[in-house]
Amino acid sequence: MTRPDSAGRSFPYEIDGAPFEGWIVVPPATGPAVRRPCVVLTHAWDGLNDPMRQKAAAVAALGYVAVCLDLYGRGVRGDPVGDNTRLMAPLLDDRGLLRRRLLAGIEAVRGHPAVDPERLAVVGWCFGGLCALDAARAAAPGLRGAVSIHGVLTPPALGPQGRIDASILLLHGWEDPVAPPQDVLTITRELTDAHADWQLQAFGHAMHAYTFPAADRPEAGLQYCPLAAARTEGALRRFLAEVLEDQPPGGVASEPSPSSSTERAASV
Repeated sequence: MTRPDSAGRSFPYEIDGAPFEGWIVVPPATGPAVRRPCVVLTHAWDGLNDPMRQKAAAVAALGYVAVCLDLYGRGVRGDPVGDNTRLMAPLLDDRGLLRRRLLAGIEAVRGHPAVDPERLAVVGWCFGGLCALDAARAAAPGLRGAVSIHGVLTPPALGPQGRIDASILLLHGWEDPVAPPQDVLTITRELTDAHADWQLQAFGHAMHAYTFPAADRPEAGLQYCPLAAARTEGALRRFLAEVLEDQPPGGVASEPSPSSSTERAASV
């Protein structure tokens, strides 16, 4: 079967004159040139790295255009095993700045000739989960769905929240110290008040970063959980098929239209 270009390519864009460098993987064409639904990926606190590029390749193998945003700026990358608070904190402290970067990045994605600008979803992990939710809060154009995977759930202090039109999927480890039960209750109330179509799937015994195989610090509340990771992958695929392809809720995810001969990836 034909696979997408797993190497992908750089996706440069500018925000207020400053350079940013994302990553894009486009599924191979199987017919006339056509715009495809797109999954925008938002990185964890360590920035756009090889694991994120691998996730983009996995998403593209499902038939979607996959684009990793760069939220830190070109050449600014974190330590995959170290403390990256210095990179993440300025954006957590200034959620308005984070929102502007998200909206500008998504607008750049919408302008790509392979992307259907009205069929977008944002998926993020950890800090990236917060980013996915903030994109939905900001009513990013063309956004149909947002997925937070073991994400930070703290709401921004940017004034009253309007209606959230994008569908929301929260995939959460119940033992995650980064997002304790009170935070979960708070965001469900927020989403309900915003009239959002939201759903929550919580996994017992799962900690923060439970989908990352390298997570192995249970004393700090970070640990890989294969069972929760597998269930997360299935839930994510079904959600993307529902919001981007209008498939019935709970159905078996199929290749997105236009039909593609791409092989499903082992892991998203």
